[in-house]
Amino acid sequence: MTTVTIKRLGQQGDGIASGPIFAPMTLPGEVVSGVLDGALLTEVRIDTPSPDRVAPPCTHFRSCGGCQMQHASDALVSDWKRDIVTNALKIASLETDTRPTVTSPSHSRRRATFAARRTKKGAMAGFHGRKSDTIIAVPNCILVTPTVRAALPLCEELAVAGASRKAALSITVTDSAEGLDIAVSGGKPLDGPLRVALAGLCEQHRIARLTWEDEQIGMRVPPAQPVGVARVVPPAGAFLQATAHGQQTLTDFVRDVVGPAKKVADLFAGCGTFALPLAETSEVHAVEGDRDMMAALDAGWRGATGLKRVTTETRDLFRRPLLPDELSKFDAVVIDPPRAGAAAQMAELARAQVPVIAHVSCNPQTFARDAETLCKAGYVLDWVQPVDQFRWSAHVELVGAFRLAHIAA
Repeated sequence: MTTVTIKRLGQQGDGIASGPIFAPMTLPGEVVSGVLDGALLTEVRIDTPSPDRVAPPCTHFRSCGGCQMQHASDALVSDWKRDIVTNALKIASLETDTRPTVTSPSHSRRRATFAARRTKKGAMAGFHGRKSDTIIAVPNCILVTPTVRAALPLCEELAVAGASRKAALSITVTDSAEGLDIAVSGGKPLDGPLRVALAGLCEQHRIARLTWEDEQIGMRVPPAQPVGVARVVPPAGAFLQATAHGQQTLTDFVRDVVGPAKKVADLFAGCGTFALPLAETSEVHAVEGDRDMMAALDAGWRGATGLKRVTTETRDLFRRPLLPDELSKFDAVVIDPPRAGAAAQMAELARAQVPVIAHVSCNPQTFARDAETLCKAGYVLDWVQPVDQFRWSAHVELVGAFRLAHIAA
């Protein structure tokens, strides 16, 4: 047996001791022992627990891979996620006011992707086990909304109807006011009998929309999501903020950055998470590479009342970023790129000298890289706000507030 003292948490939530030695589900300050396998401590035993160690609130935590941090106090997790952001900025030689993390409540994830597999006795649906392909049933999951959790038996029925013996279905379940929005991948090819079976399940369970691979099986009613005063029907399986609380929180901080700007560009706009709420006070030009998402945003704007003009543009911002002459007409820019960040677009923003930029990110490392580009071009990073929509995970999002140095804060 090897005994070590945990010094810190890694970015995936594992405890790290000198060496480095990685010990899963341990906390800073704990003395732990186990069997050393390379750099990994296995069969971990907690000899001296941290005062921040808590009893996991979910009965599935030990086996389920959906959460990583339920053994730690909320305060420790909140501070750890704030530190992830601070440390990423420090590596880029940037300092700012990194605010305390805002965390979404339990039972609030409105979307989950379950795995479902046929068995000899029927089917099983749930999340994959920790570092495993085994499916763990999670009937008491405290992460997702009650409506999403109640869809687990339906996921099993979908597996019985359309899963092969060899592979599990991937079933994305989204909570909407009109009912469940379900998108399935990894199943059998559609044929007549399968279409009939799926249509029957759609009607029996009052599913708002059911999509199999890329084909819509049925839509009883469009599964709209509220976005500000508008209602948007996202394309099946399209990106959606994980919680309604997180969406509102991010939107509120983006509003704070944009302020009274009259004309705003929203880059990587998705289905209008920020564009539509901002249109309550500003004209907005929304740019996104996915044509269907742009169509959903436009339909949401046209169906709402009281909004200022919103224009849309389908454009690959990785290959064709907006250039300074296109950006010069805007008073503020909102940018919310994927995890890889937006190096090319940031370079053009730095050249354009747009007065104010609200940068939303799901990756502190690429955010710090892109923030460095802006700061070297004369921007000031006034503050960063971490937001934790993915409670008990290693994931953290943030909003950063940038302004040109000569503009008063």
